[in-house]
Amino acid sequence: MTKLVSFGRVAGLALAVTFGMISASQAAEVTWRMATKQPAESDEGKAFQRFADKVAELSDGRMEVKVFPNEQLGKTEAILEQMQAGTIHLYPEGSAFLAKWVDDMKFSSAPFLFESREHWSNFMQSDLYKGWLADVEETAGVTVLGDPAAYMRGPYRVMVTKKPWNSLAEMQGTKLRMHPNQLASDVWTHLGAEVRTLGWTEVYSSIKQGIVEAVNSPIGLVESMKFYEVAPNVIRHNEYPQGIGFIMNAGAFNALPDDLKEVVAQAHAEGGKYSMELTNANLEASINRMKDKGVTFAEPDLSDFRASMFEFYREREANGEMPAGFLDAIEATRPSS
Repeated sequence: MTKLVSFGRVAGLALAVTFGMISASQAAEVTWRMATKQPAESDEGKAFQRFADKVAELSDGRMEVKVFPNEQLGKTEAILEQMQAGTIHLYPEGSAFLAKWVDDMKFSSAPFLFESREHWSNFMQSDLYKGWLADVEETAGVTVLGDPAAYMRGPYRVMVTKKPWNSLAEMQGTKLRMHPNQLASDVWTHLGAEVRTLGWTEVYSSIKQGIVEAVNSPIGLVESMKFYEVAPNVIRHNEYPQGIGFIMNAGAFNALPDDLKEVVAQAHAEGGKYSMELTNANLEASINRMKDKGVTFAEPDLSDFRASMFEFYREREANGEMPAGFLDAIEATRPSS
């Protein structure tokens, strides 16, 4: 005897098949992986997700960017190796990390040398910087997406420390966490700090355990990383202006069809605008919340820092330890008064 199938069941099966076909047709043609250091709820994390959302929106779902925050895919050295291999496609970080392949790139965030964010942004558009970037791509197959100054980090840098200070003399001997950058380590050693290289996500526990007592950070990340809980003094030193370069596997980008290249570029630009708006809008509220929890904020006179760093760079130039044309490019990109 033939079994009768209800109309409702047939209709349900048909809808399920249809939905499955639609879902399959909307599956992304291209999927990229983005590794980040920052928490998803931080301003930077939100800006990175905005970029990913814009890629999906502008490509009508043809391209997807999966964001992996909080160093889920590894720390900087491991990420850069995966970037070169093409298993990770994007890593939003300072372009100074590209010194792994071209040593001169570390000077893109030379401490206490740029007088303003505008000055630094001008330098990042200079022929000298673009030449370094071309060398990175030729050496490692890695480049930077769009304007390296488009995404806000900061908007200025501070030292978050257990021990407050108001002068270069008082800062001496501070056990300072440093990222893996030889120039930055040399600068702060010259200034009198005891430098120790640690991963970004190790900072909180390392301060708590007394391994270090301070960290340099963009002011905009102090609250989201909770550094103030273990080091309640925030000192503005304007070490250098910062942006977040979208370090990218060049081969993966070049393999995209032209329309998806345009999508990625447009999503990057729109995410950058959001980054600027978010960082500026939320900064004052973030500082006030930390003040309410007993955090102190200071802006000391930094003339002694700048005088010491002038000697540092002059000595390096005399010893042939500066990139050819670097100080000239610094002067040439200085904003006119």
